Amino acid sequence: MKRRKVGNLLGLAVLSVVLERPMHPYEMATMLKERGKDADMPIKWGSLYTVVANLEKHRFIEAVESVKDGRRPERTVYRITPAGREEYEDWVRELVGTVETEPPRFRSGLSMLGILGPDQAISLLRQRAAQLDERAAKQQTALDRLRPLMPRMFLIEVEYDIAMTEAEARWVRGFLEELTSGALPGIEAWRRWYETGELPDDFGEFVEER
Repeated sequence: MKRRKVGNLLGLAVLSVVLERPMHPYEMATMLKERGKDADMPIKWGSLYTVVANLEKHRFIEAVESVKDGRRPERTVYRITPAGREEYEDWVRELVGTVETEPPRFRSGLSMLGILGPDQAISLLRQRAAQLDERAAKQQTALDRLRPLMPRMFLIEVEYDIAMTEAEARWVRGFLEELTSGALPGIEAWRRWYETGELPDDFGEFVEER
């Protein structure tokens, strides 16, 4: 991933809305929240004005006017610049076309799972599987609600979420089946290690025989 002048993903979200038309930061936040962008990327709303200022500093957006609505403070309206449009498109190309190297939190947890022992692992993975089912159901409900209202092109990230959630659930259930049936190679050695704290003399007990 290249180092960007404005690396906060909220910057990408801001560029996505001002690409449509000029607007002030409060309007940006309102539109992004309405579209559920905080579910698509990590967004800290408190940093919105800082991100807008940084985008302006690097000439990705520019102020076009200030507007006043009743007693509210004057608000600056921004529009995207040609440089901002180029940055926006390049950023999206990178996100879609480049595989991230940062491991997900679940993978990090799996790498340490051995310390908990098989029984705790089974309990926790059952808990995760149930949560994944609940998440997939909510995602599907949201997708079904939005389909009559929006073109599919603007819903593909929800389809992706559902596919990833269901794929993870299948993997978790497959691993659970190995744990609960005792088919996982070395599970009894793992259990003894957890219960006694003593590693076996021969690590071959943990290894699948071929």
